[in-house]
Amino acid sequence: MHEQKGMISIWFFIGVLLLFYGVVILGQGLYELSSPPAKPVVLASLHIGIWWGILLLVLGGGYTRHFFPGRNR
Repeated sequence: MHEQKGMISIWFFIGVLLLFYGVVILGQGLYELSSPPAKPVVLASLHIGIWWGILLLVLGGGYTRHFFPGRNR
């Protein structure tokens, strides 16, 4: 699908949303690392919140950078 001049791609907004979710999940993972819950889940030693937050930050940053409005292709 071709974009008209002045239109913003939906993928830019998806990238921003992934960035936001990445910050929230990474923040929660770091909080749980500094003060672990009283009854941790079975695989808590993997710290999946930290890894998932980093992955979302990388993906969101890539989408946001690639589809940034006004960027020449």
